[in-house]
Formats: sequence, C-alpha cells, structure tokens
Amino acid sequence: MWLAVLLFDMDPASSPSTGIDRDHRSYQYYRTEVDRHWDPADVDLSADVEALLDAPEPALDGLRGALAKFGAGEQSVTADLAPLAVVLDTIEDQSFIATQLYEEAKHADFFDRYWRDVITPVERERGLELTSPTDEQWFDPDYDELFERQETYLDALLTDDSPRARARAFSVYHLVVEGIFARTGYHGLQTVYGDEIDGTPTLPGLVEGIRLIQGDEGRHVGFGVSKLRDLVHEEGVDPDLLSDTVGELAMLVQGSLADSMDQDAEDPSADVDVDLVGYAMEKHAERMEEITATDV
Repeated sequence: MWLAVLLFDMDPASSPSTGIDRDHRSYQYYRTEVDRHWDPADVDLSADVEALLDAPEPALDGLRGALAKFGAGEQSVTADLAPLAVVLDTIEDQSFIATQLYEEAKHADFFDRYWRDVITPVERERGLELTSPTDEQWFDPDYDELFERQETYLDALLTDDSPRARARAFSVYHLVVEGIFARTGYHGLQTVYGDEIDGTPTLPGLVEGIRLIQGDEGRHVGFGVSKLRDLVHEEGVDPDLLSDTVGELAMLVQGSLADSMDQDAEDPSADVDVDLVGYAMEKHAERMEEITATDV
C-alpha cells in the first residue's frame, strides 16, 4: 500500500505545477543559454594582433569602424532592453529576458576587450595615434537615428504597454537591429575576415567571437519572432504595422551601411563580393513568413 502511494507521488504527471512551464519556448531559449554559456575572456585573440600588424592601413580603418559600430550597438541594446523586462509578466519570458540582458552585456564586453587587447596594441606597435571606439568619426547620422528610434520604441512601453507598442518595440529591436543590422553585419565580417578570402587579414579571434555572438542572437531573434506572431494572431495586430516599421528603419540601416562603404573605399575588404542586402532581405522575408503563417 505504501509502495503504491510512493510510486504515485513519483509520477511527474501527478505532481502539482511548480509555476514554470518547462515546455514554453521562452523557457527553452533560457535553458539553451544556460547550457551554451561562453566567456568573452576565453576567446584567443593573439593571432589577430599578429595579422593586423602588417595589414594595410585602409583595412585597419575599415575594421575599426565596423568594430566601433557593433560595439556601440551592443552597448545600446543592453541599455535599451530593460523596459521589456518590466512589461513581460510570465516567469518564462522574464527568465529569457534576464539571459538576453546578460548576453548583450557579454557581447559589448567582447568588443570592448577586442579594442583593448587587439586594436590598441596594434596601433601602438605601428606608431599610429591611439583611437577609441567611442570617437565620433566612426558613426554616421543614420546609425545614430536607428538607435535613437530603438530607445524611443522600447521606452514607450513604460507608458503605453499596448499590443501595437509591443509590436513596434519587438520590430525595431529584434527584427531590425538584431535581425537585419547586426546579423547581416556579422555575416559580412565573418566572410571578410575568415580564411577563405585573399587580400584581407585572417582574424580567427574575431570570427570565433562573432560565431558565439550569433549563436546568442539567433535565440534573441527567435524570441522576438515568436512574440510578434502572438501579437498578430492573438492580439489582432496588423502585419502591415510590422512591415511599415521595418521598412522605415531598414532605410536607416541601408544608409549607415552605404556610409561605411563610402568611407572604406580604399579598404581591400570593400571589394569582397558579399551580398549583404540580399542576405538581409532573404532572412527578413523568412521571419515575416513565420510571423504571419497560420499553419505553424
């Protein structure tokens, strides 16, 4: 009799809820971060220093401009995400947002470390003027406007936590800044500074760091897509709101990328055939199809 009672109590199906839905998508994203944790300090950057000591100065300038933009962008997304942690009220969503904040801080830490441990030593060894990733020379008006819009749309949630406001916030943060700007740019950097292209320095530390960052941001974008899907199918948000928001902000992304290419005209990496626009549009179309599909 007692054995039967004990076995019944050990049956998971008979146990009371603990308050956390472990099958929830957000919780699964949270658990993936726990399982795949990485430390920016563990990425070996020594080969990158050696490779950049002999790199043409235009190539070094192009790399510094890209690193500055991505480093500042990671700092911005770390600072701007907090309103979502305030308005999302389930433990599964809060668990995921807690890990996303942590991961964004890690990404910012990686780029800061790269500048300190690679760029600055290379500048010293080459007798160049020391630069900072916060110098205004690296940023253009479209870049500044994009991240100002992100801050505005996320902060709006604190006074207007409506489905439309959430849709705009997820669209700018997860679809545009992470889904188009960051992931497209990282794809380009991996292509240019990998070991398959002649004429550009091979930077294995940078490529490895970006690989790890992209693993995190794949979950971030997936989370945003799932939330936008819920808003469209359960809250009645018009998909055109998402398309209009993305279309408007994508112009700023395009303008910032064009500015970078104009500044890097003498950089040999600028001649590398990387179809970033095509890559970005293909990935965005896939996400919008997932958001609006009715049979998922």
